[in-house]
Amino acid sequence: MDTLTPAQRSERMRRVRQAGTEPELIVRRALRALGYRYRLHRRDLPGSPDIVLPSRRKVIFVHGCFWHAHAGCRRATTPKSNADYWVAKLAENRERDARARAALEAAGWTVGVVWECETSDPRRMTGRLDEFILCSRSMA
Repeated sequence: MDTLTPAQRSERMRRVRQAGTEPELIVRRALRALGYRYRLHRRDLPGSPDIVLPSRRKVIFVHGCFWHAHAGCRRATTPKSNADYWVAKLAENRERDARARAALEAAGWTVGVVWECETSDPRRMTGRLDEFILCSRSMA
């Protein structure tokens, strides 16, 4: 049972940002420090990737652990209230992510994902980003 009215829930959900989140800004600063140039949120690509490196045909999604149900992460919990809704919602998010990834790979793009929890260790994350951009394989 939801403890908020539909209007209150709508207001709260409207405040959840999709672009310019703190994890995304951390990743962008790391890429800038490494000397890479990129584009943001290309709406003409499947899934509207957070970061696009067009010259290298690479895209990076910065996923929130809760919203994208990061397996094994302590931040990826299912809310107790209205659990049926949330289970379906988070499963739908993961399916949408998989469809976008498959469409991008079919179009010749290499896809990388940085999870919100990975941004807490900037040195390690920066190393993974640099390796992803320099190598030809995907980053899960």
